[in-house]
Amino acid sequence: MPAYYLEALTVALGLLLLMVEAFGPSHSKKLVGFSAAAGLTFILILSFFAIGPDQAKEGSTWETWELSKFYSFDPLARFYKGFALVCTILVLLMSIDFRSVLSRFTDHPESESGTGEYYCLPVFACAGMMWMASAKDLAGAFVALELVTITFYILVAFLRRNVGSLEAGVKYLILGALSTGFLVYGIAWIYGTTGTMSLVGLEGAISNLPSTTPLLFGIALILIALGFKVGAVPMQVWIPDVYQGAPTPTTAFLSVGSKAAGFILLIRFLDPLLQPGSPVAPQVLLMLAIMAGATLIFGNLAAISQSNFKRLLAYSSIAHAGFLVLALASWKQESDSAIGSVGAVSFYLATYLLMTLASFFVLAQVRIQDGSEQIDAFNGLGKRNPVLAIGLTVVMAALAGVPLTAGFIGKFFVFSLAVEAGLWWGVTFAFIGAAAGFYYYFKIIRAMWWESPADNAKPLVLPQITRTCVVALTIAVLVLGIWPQPILWLLG
Repeated sequence: MPAYYLEALTVALGLLLLMVEAFGPSHSKKLVGFSAAAGLTFILILSFFAIGPDQAKEGSTWETWELSKFYSFDPLARFYKGFALVCTILVLLMSIDFRSVLSRFTDHPESESGTGEYYCLPVFACAGMMWMASAKDLAGAFVALELVTITFYILVAFLRRNVGSLEAGVKYLILGALSTGFLVYGIAWIYGTTGTMSLVGLEGAISNLPSTTPLLFGIALILIALGFKVGAVPMQVWIPDVYQGAPTPTTAFLSVGSKAAGFILLIRFLDPLLQPGSPVAPQVLLMLAIMAGATLIFGNLAAISQSNFKRLLAYSSIAHAGFLVLALASWKQESDSAIGSVGAVSFYLATYLLMTLASFFVLAQVRIQDGSEQIDAFNGLGKRNPVLAIGLTVVMAALAGVPLTAGFIGKFFVFSLAVEAGLWWGVTFAFIGAAAGFYYYFKIIRAMWWESPADNAKPLVLPQITRTCVVALTIAVLVLGIWPQPILWLLG
């Protein structure tokens, strides 16, 4: 099956879901959510049997449409397509259990008639992420990125009767439009300098430039724009307010899916610029190193004082972006004997997906049953639901980088690359950030096990979907901390 069928099927699924939402029963939209998750699961299975242009038969559609000039399906593209599908499926399952809050702030508490679109929009965002993973041209990458971004504009402001959600939507829209301007302007400078927007042809185009200054200016603009997508300095200011105001499943999707989409595009863009002999490689690596250091310090230190769990995870997201950018600043090509920067970033993102979505599954239920997102709402969770508290303890420890968890291996890869590249000041900032992470993540653990629950606190009862997902994600975090080969195999 040609790989581009995956995106076509995803878009077709989204359109079909919109029809089901419009003409299906209005009292409950669970059918739309379950259909979306089931459809994406089927597409995920198909992705293992898809073939790229290099495997296509002579005279096939690939050659007829000349699609291979704009679309790639290498192992990295296959991995990130699967990443987008898994992330979207989990977010949809979280949304099904979160529908009581969606109903309360869209139509009214006893009706789900205003929530159906919420299960359709992530499917279109997923299609955009999948296209970005295969982008070979800056114009195509821009179109795919905007499909993702515009979908998130709607998802962030979906709770139209919640002031916080509307405020978050406005902030995300304004800063998102600003980042789009940086991106388009940067693409224009690169095209004007090199005469190409092809990422494949960029390597050859920059080798004979009389001056690299215009090209570096365009690169800097694109790095700033993609910094918005991944949550890195200097375009990180939107994250805390938007994460706090958006619906919890949207926040989870932003934290994992949008970040991964930004990083795959960043990897595709940097690869031709950082090849051996590139005239701009030292300057680009310096930009990335400065961005990584500033992001690490800002995200980790700002998270220390947070009392809202959602805002803490927001600053944590910025901090993890710093670790990921540090891996790119320590650029190393992939080899059979050692993992390179692209592999380290991809592995880190895969483990980050497990840890972060498990955290948001728990947070969503605390929000639904206690009506609060403050860290105080987790006081005494070990008594209210010991199994859930154990799971969240494992996840928080993994986010902090405790050994024998998946989070430790991801951070180990980053530190190894930075040491090998000689970025000692980057290693210092990463060490400070990791130490700060232990403090603010263990603040959650302390609240669950050492603090007493509120006087009116009731046992926290989990729906079956949330219970299954939290248990599965927690087990995966522990297993991959001891045996990371499954992710490394998928990357290959």
